Amino acid sequence: MTEGYSGVDQSKPSIARVYDYLLGGKDNYVVDRAVGDTFKHDMPGSVAIAHANRQNLVRAVRELALAGVDQFIDMGSGLPTADNVHQVAQRHLPDARVVYIDNDPIVLAHGRALLEDNAHTRVLQSDVRDPQVIREHPDTVALIDFDRPVAVILSAILHHINDDEDPRSLVRYWQDQVPSGSYFFLSHFRSGNNPQTAEAEAVLQSTFGRGRWRSDEEIRELFGDLEILQPGIVPCSLWRPEAGSDPLHAGAAKAELTVWEQLIVGGLARKA
Repeated sequence: MTEGYSGVDQSKPSIARVYDYLLGGKDNYVVDRAVGDTFKHDMPGSVAIAHANRQNLVRAVRELALAGVDQFIDMGSGLPTADNVHQVAQRHLPDARVVYIDNDPIVLAHGRALLEDNAHTRVLQSDVRDPQVIREHPDTVALIDFDRPVAVILSAILHHINDDEDPRSLVRYWQDQVPSGSYFFLSHFRSGNNPQTAEAEAVLQSTFGRGRWRSDEEIRELFGDLEILQPGIVPCSLWRPEAGSDPLHAGAAKAELTVWEQLIVGGLARKA
């Protein structure tokens, strides 16, 4: 259990810590577990959203690394768990460079401790809504060469950005910063027009005071004019699934997904 981190308000839940709890981590407080238990107990099966998203991220980073992409900026990265972006990328490219961004002080403290001996990885405590601050941070400037392709990771973060904060402009900012041949991985809660969506969205908004599920078209618009690669924007469990696992992950029909698995979609896009 997390304890002893200065500057942490233990009376308020954190998105990063709730996500950590849902993935089986231990860096969370009672208030975070209370929110997580709402999903676990009141919405059975909803935890599949977190796991499907994480597995999709791992597959996307692995494919990017195998394609030779060796620079990553992970927005709203959350707390370190197994198979972080740097672990997946550096498994294939030992010198791959990763900058993690999160506004939770525990992410900063834990991440820096974990990565103390990793010269190619940094953790910044910053807000994804302040992209220029992130871009101009000394650690970002020192680690990322913006004259070469960069992979920008927006995994399960933009649905925490309200419409009046213009999430599309955040993608556009980074699109303008990176050169041709760069990639964007984006996953997002998807409106299902069903009771499950409404209930989960209500929990998110009442707990954190923000957050919005978006329609397929709204999620597509977040990519702007980036070239969305195959298989497009699809439920995370069906994004380039690994063969030889189970029928679902071997490419079963979309109808076989649970309602919850259909509520998180992902896509990978390239800047021409």
